[in-house]
Amino acid sequence: MMLAGQQQQTKLTGSIWLDKSEQRFLGQKRVELLRQIAATGSITHAAKAVNLSYKAAWDAVSAMNNMADQPLVMSATGGKYGGGSRITDYGLRQIELFDTVESEYRRFLARLGEKVHDVDELINFMRRLMMQTSARNQFLGRVTALKSGPINVEVSVDIGGGDQITALITNNSVENLAIKEGSEVYALVKASSVIIMASVEKMKLSARNQLRGTVSSCKKGAVNGEVSIQLAGGKTVTAIITNDSIDGLALKEGNQAVAVIKSSSVILGVGL
Repeated sequence: MMLAGQQQQTKLTGSIWLDKSEQRFLGQKRVELLRQIAATGSITHAAKAVNLSYKAAWDAVSAMNNMADQPLVMSATGGKYGGGSRITDYGLRQIELFDTVESEYRRFLARLGEKVHDVDELINFMRRLMMQTSARNQFLGRVTALKSGPINVEVSVDIGGGDQITALITNNSVENLAIKEGSEVYALVKASSVIIMASVEKMKLSARNQLRGTVSSCKKGAVNGEVSIQLAGGKTVTAIITNDSIDGLALKEGNQAVAVIKSSSVILGVGL
């Protein structure tokens, strides 16, 4: 019974599929069908048990057998109900595999549910999971200001810890992405677009973004190296620069450094 003032708790649920060659292979319904075939020895009785037509059950078995490395269901004589079908050892192993994967999936949802307390929080979390890009530097932040020009707009984004990134994007982009003050956005920067300076003193540069921090990683490659700077707020900026630049700037872990980024090199994105 739901009383006034009580709130229903949001519970995360979901279903899982195992695919083969980008085709649906095993899901909850098909696994239940296999279980019933194992129990009854009959596709007909199994179909009734899982509320499928005989044709739908037969098509599902045929699809699974065609996609599998070995048959999951074979024809057989006899059986508990007059039979006609049996589960192979390979089919039983596929059921066990699905049960294991589904069990881990349920545990994942349970752990996630403990951390997500409302629908808005869940939506924001899933947006972050869905954000995939080749840009090495991805910062989630909130728009603090927009300065419009005839063609472009300067968008200032607070990424936390007292750090801010400014992006220069077109008016059309602002409109298409529905960006306004208070909007949550992703600021994306390719590692190759980040310039590293060893001096932490403020300098007059044409580049709008100067992010100060401590070198947390410095690794050389054959020609280029990768330098990561941890900012005061805990976020990290990564740059790809030449090995000669690393040597020339005497960069090493623990040193203070500045990541310089042109506003035109910052890409803004929003969650779907």
